[in-house]
Amino acid sequence: MTRTPLATTFDNYEVWFLTGSQHLYGPETLAQVAEQSQHIAHQFDEASDVPVRITWKPVLTDTDAIRRIMLEANADDRVIGVITWMHTFSPAKMWITGLDQLRKPLAHLHTQANVELPWSTIDFDFMNLNQAAHGDREFGYIQSRLGVPRKTIVGHYSDARTREELASWQRAAAGLAASRSLKLARFGDNMRYVAVTEGDKTEAELRLGVQVNTWGVNELADAVHAASGNEIDALIDEYEELYDVAAELRRGGDRHQSLRDGAAIEVGLRTFLEEGGFGAFTTSFEDLGSLPQLPGLAVQRLMAEGYGFGAEGDWKTAVLVRIANVMGAGLPGGASLMEDYTYNLTPGEELILGAHMLEVSPSLASTKPTLEVHPLGIGGKDDPVRLVFTADPGPAVVVAMSDMRDRFRLTANVVESVVPPHDLPHLPVGRAVWKPAPDFRTSATAWLIAGAAHHTVMSNAIGIDVFRDFADMSGLELLVIDDTTTVDDFQREVRWNQAYYRLARGL
Repeated sequence: MTRTPLATTFDNYEVWFLTGSQHLYGPETLAQVAEQSQHIAHQFDEASDVPVRITWKPVLTDTDAIRRIMLEANADDRVIGVITWMHTFSPAKMWITGLDQLRKPLAHLHTQANVELPWSTIDFDFMNLNQAAHGDREFGYIQSRLGVPRKTIVGHYSDARTREELASWQRAAAGLAASRSLKLARFGDNMRYVAVTEGDKTEAELRLGVQVNTWGVNELADAVHAASGNEIDALIDEYEELYDVAAELRRGGDRHQSLRDGAAIEVGLRTFLEEGGFGAFTTSFEDLGSLPQLPGLAVQRLMAEGYGFGAEGDWKTAVLVRIANVMGAGLPGGASLMEDYTYNLTPGEELILGAHMLEVSPSLASTKPTLEVHPLGIGGKDDPVRLVFTADPGPAVVVAMSDMRDRFRLTANVVESVVPPHDLPHLPVGRAVWKPAPDFRTSATAWLIAGAAHHTVMSNAIGIDVFRDFADMSGLELLVIDDTTTVDDFQREVRWNQAYYRLARGL
């Protein structure tokens, strides 16, 4: 079976490194500026913890050059953002037109070439060359004066924390770039009468660039029915190599046909997505057409490869899963559709059990999943095959997207995924068990106050900092529930945000 892998890497992305100066200091100083800024850009580019290629650009010294470089960045699909650094004093009025034209994410790097001051030899030539301490303040003013959204990163370029902040911003920029070219296929509509899976698809395309459209589920079913026996056999060989396949599903087993049906769904679904250029999709158990079973195994495997997915027509969560998969590229762990399903409310031992009917990505677990078949009880179709596992213990984040009429709101909870305190022998689904920060009562109260969705993306690859950067550069509201959260402060933030986002968009 020939596959066209979905791009979930940073290989085709780059970030431009722009340095500001002026002609006042003469050609010798400008040559030093160029040499030092090239060195910094090269150090970032060579660093293993900076994931996206850094491309140095010639030093900028006048309004027209700045305007042109910003327009070039806008027009180049490989460029996911620009870094700016004012090495010497670059009068900020030169940057007004360029900043006004820029449509890519911006990181303002406040650094300098040297770590320590050369106390015994410092002279005014050194002072003229190394003026970022006030040159970047001039630049910070004009960005604030123009209302330019940006990430401000302060620290020496050799400092691991500086690189960590830059990497977080790069990952967020990659997620935004992926959303701007994302096509999402909805097979059927969202679950009947459910409110939170609704949303403004036109506004989503305006804010995030994602195209959300619907295809009849029988168009997918036609692709499934067209799967060849050889394609199905090849997939089953792959399943048996990767997973502990239940005996009844193996060749010669009583339920082997269920596995063949699941493999045919994967062949057809993958073909449909690849031929249409889709990076995300949704399904609904209420609209399965002539599909033999609800897609479970296929959905899990496609999410693990980087696709976005939302159950019951939840396209907003599908967008988040795709974005989170891109932002976490190259890191251990993954991203998945998740749902807060039920609780352990033993005082002092409160835990949340997250799962879904079938569709949780095995990328959350490093252990070998089992491949099983069990009754579903809804949907009126054959028993579906699925991967069963428990997410790895460790830090994670769960994030929901809600349509609040005049904006999209992201609500994020920092959590600690844990080993379940007891075995779950009769729960045949992929699942995660976690402790929410700061505690269960505060977390759940804040989540409900925010009006956050019950479907989320769970990521154990990236943390809250990447989502903060993504929200800032995409203009989405973000409410964070973490160790510092109190109900009173959270409620005040929700109220303040109501006023802020309406004023920020204009009356």
